[in-house]
Amino acid sequence: MPMSNASLSFNPHLATLPVYVPGRPIDEVAREHGLDPAAVIKLASNENPLGASPRAIAVMAAAARQLHLYPDGSAFHLKRRLASKLGIDPAHLVLGNGSNEILEFVGHAFMKPGDEVLVAQHCFAVYPIVAALFGARLVVVPARPDFGADVDAMLAAITPRTTVVFLANPNNPTGTLATKEEVRRLIDGVPGGTLLVLDEAYVEFLDDPLDSVSLVRDGSRPNLLLARTFSKSHGLAGLRLGYGIASAEVVSVLEKVRQPFNINSIAQAGALAALDDDAHLAATRANNREGRALLEAEFVRLGLRHVPSHANFVLVNVGDGARVFSELQRRGVIVRPMGGYGLGEWLRVTVGTPAENLRFLGTLREILGAR
Repeated sequence: MPMSNASLSFNPHLATLPVYVPGRPIDEVAREHGLDPAAVIKLASNENPLGASPRAIAVMAAAARQLHLYPDGSAFHLKRRLASKLGIDPAHLVLGNGSNEILEFVGHAFMKPGDEVLVAQHCFAVYPIVAALFGARLVVVPARPDFGADVDAMLAAITPRTTVVFLANPNNPTGTLATKEEVRRLIDGVPGGTLLVLDEAYVEFLDDPLDSVSLVRDGSRPNLLLARTFSKSHGLAGLRLGYGIASAEVVSVLEKVRQPFNINSIAQAGALAALDDDAHLAATRANNREGRALLEAEFVRLGLRHVPSHANFVLVNVGDGARVFSELQRRGVIVRPMGGYGLGEWLRVTVGTPAENLRFLGTLREILGAR
């Protein structure tokens, strides 16, 4: 029987689906520019420059001896320890392969063609991707002049077709922070039939964060989902582990779209140990506080506009972002260009170790011809 010449038919939503572009890996940059990988520093992906918790590293090595066994599909011990830390019931938790998977769960459970998904301008790139993946219409609310989310404008943009509202706080890539009053106003103003996803990937870097978990704990906001991660402050980005905090009803729906064994056994062991490594978390926060202050002060001295940050990175205007990014990379310093966010003059720089911060600043001065 002759074979058909017909071409494959793809999901039409994929034709315009944006693609997430991650920070470039050290080995790739070293190979491209003929550099020693040991001499390349990466300040592009908001990773923890202090590395993973020493406790986590030790238990993960031991967990490797059991890799022939499937992981605990319910992550029983991790969920209970995490729930204890947060003061909630385990039924309020859903785990994901990074918090990105939690966002994808939201798409599966709450988005369909014709729905509206509301975001702030300069939002995390994954929100538009998830909306497009499920055929929802993305509604972008212009940011304020300081790059922060305009909460009142977001509330005004909600319609009966709005099924999901995303707000990252602090926001990536701007580092801006909506005030507690603004977040409460948003939480109170979003209709009960609309899911509000408050993305708190960088919450551990705040000195006085809003106690958003209490709103899940007391059951007063059944349409609220908090998304968090072990990638940033805990330094476990390579494990891909995030979690959602929501009402038991929302969690039960998200569990229906979660793949079995989505959290591997090494990730479960490492996260369980990292949760109790308070010393590592304190050192991470201190390093970030001091490094961020250094970067921002130097940007002021160099006359470079930057957005005051509440996370572990700083957004800075260098004039020609693509050129400066390339020049930095050629010298073994990887940062993140912002052209994909419509911010072609800007770079996002992760706070590194003291030595990494000084090297970046020295290299930047050299490229800009500054003293």
